[in-house]
Amino acid sequence: MSPRLPPAAASKPARAPGQVRLIGGRWRGSKLPVPDLPGLRPSGDRLRETLFNWLQGEVAGARVLDLFAGTGALGLEAASRGAARVDFVEQAPAAVAALRAAVARLGAAEGPPMAVHAADALAWLSDSAQGPFDLVFVDPPFAAGLWAPALAALAPRLAGRAWAYVESPAGSPAAVPAGWRLHRELRTREAHGGLYRVGGT
Repeated sequence: MSPRLPPAAASKPARAPGQVRLIGGRWRGSKLPVPDLPGLRPSGDRLRETLFNWLQGEVAGARVLDLFAGTGALGLEAASRGAARVDFVEQAPAAVAALRAAVARLGAAEGPPMAVHAADALAWLSDSAQGPFDLVFVDPPFAAGLWAPALAALAPRLAGRAWAYVESPAGSPAAVPAGWRLHRELRTREAHGGLYRVGGT
């Protein structure tokens, strides 16, 4: 299925909003700051609501990776909904600082283990021993063109029958590794999001 979300609610603005809010789970309604950084495009409320409706029943107990984390909204949404552990990878210092502050604030309220890694995503995938992951979010800066190397490096880190959500420019779905099966997709005026099942049946 390929729902088209309401443009006013779902499209990503050219300028990042000052904050986004978590929409489900134990931290529902909590607000996250959005640093004004080039290429930072926090996923909107309606998009995240649709994505996590698709993932209902798959998040609780999952080991989650939020790659190119930005605000960390996707990973924190998963933590709020019962993920067992969440790793965030982000390179921009301002985004890392804001994300670490949010993790410290929310994690103090009996959240799951969460770690923020200040690193280049490809270097981290090459060097880190973390994983395997049951659920990953991949939303790199669109101008960087990092989908192919990131997905190739990520593939060996995934658990059997993992889920991968990949976001790319509207009209340009990212090419994914062989064996990744599209489960659902969504489109806004500016972005395409695909939820893939990796391995298994």
